[in-house]
Amino acid sequence: MSSPRVVVTGVGTVNPLGLTAEEFWKSAVAGVSGIGKISRFDATNFYVKVAGEVKGFDPYKYIDPKVADRNPRAVHYGLVASQEAMAQAGIDTSREIPERVGVSVACMSESDYIVRQAQMLERRGPRRVDPLFVARSGPSAPAMQIGMAFQAKGPNTSVNSLCASGADSLGTAMNFIQLGYADVMIAGGTDSCLSPLGMAGLDILGATTREPDPAKASRPFDAERSGFVFGEGGGIVVLESLDHAKARGATILAELGGAGWSFDAFDQTAPAAPAEAYAMRMAMERAGVAPSDVDYVNAHGTSTRLNDPTETQAIKMAFGDHAKKLAISSTKSMTGHAITAAGAIESVACVMTLVSGVIHPTINYRTPDPECDLDYVPNTARQTKVNVCLTNSFGLGGENCCLVFKRFKD
Repeated sequence: MSSPRVVVTGVGTVNPLGLTAEEFWKSAVAGVSGIGKISRFDATNFYVKVAGEVKGFDPYKYIDPKVADRNPRAVHYGLVASQEAMAQAGIDTSREIPERVGVSVACMSESDYIVRQAQMLERRGPRRVDPLFVARSGPSAPAMQIGMAFQAKGPNTSVNSLCASGADSLGTAMNFIQLGYADVMIAGGTDSCLSPLGMAGLDILGATTREPDPAKASRPFDAERSGFVFGEGGGIVVLESLDHAKARGATILAELGGAGWSFDAFDQTAPAAPAEAYAMRMAMERAGVAPSDVDYVNAHGTSTRLNDPTETQAIKMAFGDHAKKLAISSTKSMTGHAITAAGAIESVACVMTLVSGVIHPTINYRTPDPECDLDYVPNTARQTKVNVCLTNSFGLGGENCCLVFKRFKD
């Protein structure tokens, strides 16, 4: 018996390029950078001076003030992106069986909030710590708040595979639908770890760029890249079984064809091409597509010395001769790296690519790297029909998840 097909009926995002999917896509296609000088905190004593911050976002415009007050930024981003995605999908949850609507949204605990509570404990004692500390600080907070907002009483989970989490959450949601646990899943990721502690940890690791000029900071696959740019935001995709979407007359944006997972089992920071290639091949196999069917790869594309050549090698291993024919681009060249939200934001980009017939560029590509010798759609968007796209998400430490999206054909 074949598994039910899973389709996309809504997308939403809040990220450095825009506060809606439409704003995000318009800026991405234009090659606009969302990276700027750090304003969230005083970066005087940091080597890192730039970040992909969400700008102009006021949660009180979108969220009940009590919910906004009691939850950190990551929850705000996830809730607002979910509202947009569910509105586009046209799902009225009051007409759904609540136990058949689920949530799979990844998040990482917001270190800034945890640090403040630790300081409160030290300065003023245990009676002054936030009574909601446990509920607010956990990575499950966005998934719980989204579930309550939409009265979604089906599966509710928050996967964590670091930088692969956003894609992992979509793959997990797809499994819930195909295994019969839900008809609808609100899936994605949200992250706001842009804080002194988070930045310090990545900076001392040597993963983040120390380029002071925001315009040059994120340059995936370029020979002069010097590290990734820390970002933030949220991305949500509404997934449904095809039968459920058709029964309610939904507009179908794309099909999530398959997911592939792997683990490097290699190093805490350095990636491994064979494991990445395995995840790509698994995703294509599950989607029922051959490597030659794939038109576009939305790369993990972090702009680090280790990731970009390793990912290039992995693409060659997974696609063989077809690798030279692929269009490849990195959303992170414009948004920075939103960690647990990155794969979800990039999944929104894949859906928009299929809908619009435009591939957004990899910006800041100036100097070719002999180790990165594929077509990275440099600097300028490309108008072309895309039938199948694959998106890569590779987590720090070796947790990998790849997804295949397809143009919907009934």
